Amino acid sequence: MTLRHLTSINDLTNNEIERVFSLAEKFLAERGDPATHYRIGRSTDSCAGYIMATLFYEPSTRTRLSFESAMSRLGGSVISSADPAASSVAKGETLADTARVVSAYADIMVLRHPREGAAKFAAQYASVPIINGGDGAHEHPTQTLCDLFAIRREKGRLDRLNVAILGDLKGSRTIHSLVNGLARFGANIILMPAPGMDLPDHFVAEIKQRCHYWPIEGVRFKGATGAYGPQGRSLSCPHPQIDVLYLTRFQKERWPATTGDYPVVNAEFLTSKPFEQTLVLHPLPRVNELDPDFDSDPRAGYFRQASYGVAIRMALISMLLNARSESALERFATGFPDHSADDVTPSALSCSNLNCITRAEGKPRFRASGSRSALKHCTYCDHETP
Repeated sequence: MTLRHLTSINDLTNNEIERVFSLAEKFLAERGDPATHYRIGRSTDSCAGYIMATLFYEPSTRTRLSFESAMSRLGGSVISSADPAASSVAKGETLADTARVVSAYADIMVLRHPREGAAKFAAQYASVPIINGGDGAHEHPTQTLCDLFAIRREKGRLDRLNVAILGDLKGSRTIHSLVNGLARFGANIILMPAPGMDLPDHFVAEIKQRCHYWPIEGVRFKGATGAYGPQGRSLSCPHPQIDVLYLTRFQKERWPATTGDYPVVNAEFLTSKPFEQTLVLHPLPRVNELDPDFDSDPRAGYFRQASYGVAIRMALISMLLNARSESALERFATGFPDHSADDVTPSALSCSNLNCITRAEGKPRFRASGSRSALKHCTYCDHETP
């Protein structure tokens, strides 16, 4: 049987995502803080004897600490490498070798890496489950699980919600994973990018092909470049009620400078009628794009969103380790989708993405790009290459 990893939100079926949510709800019910309904306040021993390694090649607060808190709450242990300069990476060790070696020290690994596709690449060499904690500007699947869980818990559902996504849609791995997740659960997606920071074309092409999502005509929000929903769906008016506003900071580690005025969300921004009942989410950290004066507004959900991360990651760790047999993820590839059969490795072709992991080590692999026959998708970073 094939070892199970989580390198992309599309490594999980919708049913498996629902099972992660159910187990997270169970942890909150059984181990929650009675005074704070969204906080895990007590521990269990369901992962006693297991060790998790956290390998963070980029800075992190919430992702790393929530994973480590989750493993501690499960009764397991954590070993960590949070500074590449203090590890063998500084000596030139490859990611492939690191994955092989750390597999001998831990039962599960969480990897954050600046190269896109790094988690999927490392999973080829690991003999324990790998969880993607963020790979460059590519994906952040566990953040998406937290986001979808927060939306469903606060709004009661995901289907047919109007979700506006604002900010750096080009460089935010959080948004790239979230768009896929929202589409799979039937939400309407309204894109509101900062100037010059539109969602990359290959992510738009992916939700069209994978989820049968198409532009929704007639939406006229200021700053919106388009809206997408299931094929054939329309919205009732040009300015529909926004159920969720999801914003992110300018990704200064990806880009040298902004290309224009970056949007700022504050109470004034949210005074118009479509935002009266809007849940405001942000993956954090924030810089200047979200006014702290808004924190006391009942629509502000971002600190609860961050807190849900512990319960979600407890559920995911348990299921990947088979620590709860009734909820465990089966140890085989889900096939959502499984591209292994049509992977090719042309010797003369490099991935067009200069930040792909294959630009640093390993050999590129590609798969067919659906109806766009002149293009290939990189197996690791999903960029399209002619």
